[in-house]
Amino acid sequence: MARLTALAGGVAAALVLIAMPATAHEHPSGITDLVSPAVVRLEAVSHVEITLLDHVGEIKHVERSYDIPFAVGTGTVVNPDGTIVALRRLAVNDNDVAIYAANKIFAEHHKVKIPVDYKKHKVSDDVLDHHLQLCYPPKTDTATCIIDVTTEITAFPNVSPASPDGYQVKCIKAGKTPDSPAVLVPLTPAAGGVGMPTAPLADKVPEQEGSPTNVAGFLGRPGPNVAHTVEIAHLAKGGAAGDGGRPFADPEKKVDEPVKLGGLADKGLVGAPVIGDKDGHVIGLLVGGGNEGKMIGIREVTGILAAAKVAPRRGAIDTAFEAALTRYHTKYYTEAAPGFQRVLELYPGNVVAAALLKTSLAKRGGPEDQGTKQAASPPARSTPLWPFIVAAGILFIAAGGGAYLLWRRRTPERPTGLPQPVAAGPPLDDGANQTVVVRRSQSFQVVPQQQQVMTAPDPAIKYCTSCGMRLGPAHRFCGYCGHPIEM
Repeated sequence: MARLTALAGGVAAALVLIAMPATAHEHPSGITDLVSPAVVRLEAVSHVEITLLDHVGEIKHVERSYDIPFAVGTGTVVNPDGTIVALRRLAVNDNDVAIYAANKIFAEHHKVKIPVDYKKHKVSDDVLDHHLQLCYPPKTDTATCIIDVTTEITAFPNVSPASPDGYQVKCIKAGKTPDSPAVLVPLTPAAGGVGMPTAPLADKVPEQEGSPTNVAGFLGRPGPNVAHTVEIAHLAKGGAAGDGGRPFADPEKKVDEPVKLGGLADKGLVGAPVIGDKDGHVIGLLVGGGNEGKMIGIREVTGILAAAKVAPRRGAIDTAFEAALTRYHTKYYTEAAPGFQRVLELYPGNVVAAALLKTSLAKRGGPEDQGTKQAASPPARSTPLWPFIVAAGILFIAAGGGAYLLWRRRTPERPTGLPQPVAAGPPLDDGANQTVVVRRSQSFQVVPQQQQVMTAPDPAIKYCTSCGMRLGPAHRFCGYCGHPIEM
């Protein structure tokens, strides 16, 4: 019985150890580390090449090029090749930069006062005004300006040391309004076999009012003094079609969250991923500005990705990082450290992995390390499993042997009788020949009976005093051994 108890304890301990990784896979509430490595800073510039054909005096061609910044914000990498989801306003300049360039080159070359903006203007000189109007788009056969406009969008990843040049992306699909989502793909796919870290996307937006969220993004270009920013926010009611997004509201009314997030959007957090507090997945993007910060939901994001025929995908970096992150947040620092080291081997610039590795190494083997505590507890892990296996085998063999013996005892045996002598003939006369022909039977083996019932002998029956064979009433000699019978 004691062995059975020990065996059961060993099996239970093994099941606990096997089930532990599945339980640890649950992410703690409020985690943003899954997303922050995939956050990038976006800077968009309209590049204009313009040639002014000056026919007022001497025929002259005046060439200029202008870089017109029109947006800064935050994007989220959703594919290891560097594909980003952001907002249309960060990828498409809805202002006509050709008008801006015409105003600027005319003011510089002809020395006239023209506001350098996106509106068409007039000048007092009729000849110059005629040439200015012909410089504005759309282009005609008599146009005085040849204009070529391109958009340059640069993504600066969250890496250390910071990337001074980032990587160039282009917009392949965008919604109709400035706060609708857009898909940006790299002009040159990310270098390396494993690509870049990506952010996991949620299936839906939490419906409950007051659901906690986190907003992660950049307020400036990443560098030694500029790290990603994380702000806490709560979802309010609303967000139906035509409302411009889901509003924010502090359930305790301590902070005016729409104003706070609107101001952060103006500083560069616009387009930043809104992260659900439950599992750390992206549930939307920050939109708006000024005094009104809102969120567009994840379904709009996945919808634009589907329209662009881009599938969000997680990569090898994310798999290694998530495994290490799970151990870190469950305080298994000894096991987390090699995981973060593996992430840095795959993607050396991962800022978040580097910071968590530093913390893991500092806490490894300390009082907070659950791995050390579990190694110190003797019952489950210090006792080897093989004694329990041997004990179980012995018990099994013993039980099988007992069952076999019990079966043999209960099996009825076929009774074997003693051989009967040849039946005697009728009584012989006094003058008859008393010689009896004895016929011996074949050899036999007497099997002892398990139980014999003893009865009193019948005095009328005689037996041979030599071999014990039963005799007939007229026998003078034993029919089995030939011994003379005493009368």
